[in-house]
This record gives sequence, C-alpha cells and structure tokens, in this order.
Amino acid sequence: MGRAGRACAVVVGLVAGTPPALAAAFSEKLQPCLTCHGAEGQSETENVPSLGGQLSAYTLIQLFMFRERLRIAEPMNDLAKELSDDDLRAMGDALAALSPPKPPGDAVDPPRLEQARALSDQFHCKVCHRPDFAGQESAPRVADQREDYLLKTLRDYKSGARHGYDATMAEALQPVDDAQIRELAYFLAHTR
Repeated sequence: MGRAGRACAVVVGLVAGTPPALAAAFSEKLQPCLTCHGAEGQSETENVPSLGGQLSAYTLIQLFMFRERLRIAEPMNDLAKELSDDDLRAMGDALAALSPPKPPGDAVDPPRLEQARALSDQFHCKVCHRPDFAGQESAPRVADQREDYLLKTLRDYKSGARHGYDATMAEALQPVDDAQIRELAYFLAHTR
C-alpha cells in the first residue's frame, strides 16, 4: 500500500463508526489535501505547509476561511467551497492524527540557531505557539514546518498579504525586520 493509501486507511480508521459509503466519500474529499500537503503529514512541495500533527482547531479555522473566501489561496478556495461544516471538522481531526513533520535532515548551524532562538524569545513567539512550538488552541503548530513556507508566511503576515482570523500575527511582526524573519523561519524549521 502506498503512502496515500496508508493515509487514507488512517482516515477510514478515524471515521470507523461512520457508514462505509460516508467514510469513502470523506476519504475522497481528503485526498487532495494529502496529495499536496503530504500523505504522511510532511509536505515535499515548495511553499506548501506540512499539515500532519497540526491542531484540529487551527485547521478548522483555516479551512473555514478558505471556504468563505476570507483567506484567498487557490486552489484551496476552490477545493473548500463545497465542504460542509462536518467535513471541515473531520478534515481537521484527520490531519491532526497524522504524524507531525520532522526537522530537515541538513546540518544546523548552532550559533545561528541560538541567535534565532533568542529572537523567538524577544518577540514572544512561545506565548501563543508554546515553548515547543507545537501550537495551542487556534495558534498553529510551527515546529519543523517547511522553512520556505514559514518565510513566505511570516513575510505575508507582515506585509498584510495574508490575513489571519484576527490581527495578532500582523501586529506581532511589525517590529520584526526581514533579516530577523529569515532567522525565525530557520529556527522554527529546525526546532528539535
């Protein structure tokens, strides 16, 4: 069984109490997520986040925002437009059940990592995202996320190109310059 098949089996297991026809329909709805975001929870696609281990509440909010076009990012808007509230909840739960991403295999630069860790302390990243950066409530898991995605996302929040469900990230990033954003993305991608 391939990676996508194993991921679908996990999803089917999650909805085991659901009649088989509904479980199959849900697996079909989840398949595009797994194709782009990684069947095992870790994206291999540039600027596409890993969703394995992502908090269900955060994923639910993001999917709702895509569906309602409060957040614009094709093809997500098109894929989410026909999803019911129950679909959004089930997808959030299924993605949360996948393994979280692992840090990249490249060697880290310890002095750079420590300087970036100090930046994360300075800008209070741990307050919302927790000390292990696994997220909490509606603040996402950012630990071991793709560095390219983190860099793009942080820049987009700062510039206003990306809107959250509230203004927390846009406000938090105002005092952060681009060099610091690059270091924070490096740090979060290599959090161990």
